[in-house]
Amino acid sequence: MRTICVVTATRAEYGLLRPVVQKLAAAPELQLQLVVTGAHLCPRLGETVGEIEADGLPIGARLPTFRDEEEPVARTIARTLTVFDEYFAAHRPDVVLLLGDRFEIFAVAAAAAARHIPIAHISGGDVTLGAADEYYRHCITKMAALHFPSCADSARRLVRMGEEPDRVFCVGGLGDENIRTLPKMSRAELCASTGFPLEQPFALVTYHPETSADAPDPALQVEALCAAMEAVEGVFWLITGSNADAGGQLCTRKMQEFAATHPGRAGFIQSLGLRRYLSAMEVASLVAGNSSSGVVETPTFGVPTVNIGQRQAGRLICANVLCCPAEPSAIETTMRRALSPAFAETVRAARSPYNGGDTSGKICRVLRRFDFAPVKTFYDGPVPEFDPQRSVSL
Repeated sequence: MRTICVVTATRAEYGLLRPVVQKLAAAPELQLQLVVTGAHLCPRLGETVGEIEADGLPIGARLPTFRDEEEPVARTIARTLTVFDEYFAAHRPDVVLLLGDRFEIFAVAAAAAARHIPIAHISGGDVTLGAADEYYRHCITKMAALHFPSCADSARRLVRMGEEPDRVFCVGGLGDENIRTLPKMSRAELCASTGFPLEQPFALVTYHPETSADAPDPALQVEALCAAMEAVEGVFWLITGSNADAGGQLCTRKMQEFAATHPGRAGFIQSLGLRRYLSAMEVASLVAGNSSSGVVETPTFGVPTVNIGQRQAGRLICANVLCCPAEPSAIETTMRRALSPAFAETVRAARSPYNGGDTSGKICRVLRRFDFAPVKTFYDGPVPEFDPQRSVSL
């Protein structure tokens, strides 16, 4: 029986991993080892482990790595690496399954690689030039033995980085699968659940600090967003909390202040959770901010989206997404355009490049059968074509 260790550190990442974890837990020939860490166990970031508990999934270990107050990322990386090195020494799995590009996941990957435990990586090959995630993601790629990119562009990029084509399975996006398969809440249920008047037109807003070397002051950027929200009337602003990046607490605090000073026009919730978040996205008049979900998941819904600043620079941008600088007038103008009837026609024509069908099922089938024994080599040959709709077989 092959033991698959799945590590989750954030609300967004767990929301994507959820169908994979559920299928792994149900597979008789696979042993799930679910490890919860990072923001999930941190009160200031919403302590979102409750979402996992509510799903009834078996948590194998809870490994706290965050402090109560924001600290330099390098210290969190060092602590996470140490904690997971000790865990892997005591509970060595056959494979570690990781998603994405955050510094916590980079540290987990380094701990697994140091003990020569094979890594399977979801969503490698993406590009996000406005965040340090960009190089954490590519570092994980070079440590990983198996890859599950979400679209053809990312799959080809992995091969150009020297990953062997036989180790790259273009399975589509887990976010796209969630949108197509997860039962959503009605607008009335959303109103009751959040306590906010979402029967009117509303915008779903999530803003994270940019973390590239030349990133602007996050305070100035979030203030620009708040100024634009204040200027655009006729929309209720449903705001969620920022992430654990440096400056995230500041962004969250300013958003909380905006909601508190605009009662009736805005509401703040630290974390909506997967079902409420996708349900809100489905009926929102607008999605705004700089979360990856704004550019990766909104095309499936066909919802107007404003992507602000450079955090997601380099990702595929679909027709429903408008990009703008993090400046008050630019954000306001772009929001008004996104909300216009003229742009609605463009939005309806948007098509997502992330539809791979049964993405989670494909991942589980490959994890069940893939031969991790051959040593990974650097591939320097031709780049094949990839199709997320192609069936996976080994």
